[in-house]
Amino acid sequence: VQLVESGGGLVQPGGSLRLSCAASGNTASVIAMAWYRRPPGKQRVLVAKTSNDGVTYYADSVKGRFTISRDGAKNTVYLQMNSLQPGDTAVYYCNAEEPADLNYWGRGTQVTVSP
Repeated sequence: VQLVESGGGLVQPGGSLRLSCAASGNTASVIAMAWYRRPPGKQRVLVAKTSNDGVTYYADSVKGRFTISRDGAKNTVYLQMNSLQPGDTAVYYCNAEEPADLNYWGRGTQVTVSP
């Protein structure tokens, strides 16, 4: 499975961005897709996740501001980010999960929130 993120950039506080992640290759075994982020100088953490059974998860820090969605026909997952704050500045990574905890990662896209 190959993952390619897009949609990052520089945005002012209070602004919005939509990240996209296009999956290709053998995606038949993927059971969930997610977005992680790595803030400067910190570890990568889970931001949002959507599973094939419809269950979604959001980190407390983004609840009510971020929305994860998935277009199965296009093998694409999105992260709509609203009311962005400087604390959201990070490299955002797309993740695809298969059974037995097998994970695939994109290269990441930079999101910078600054006046």
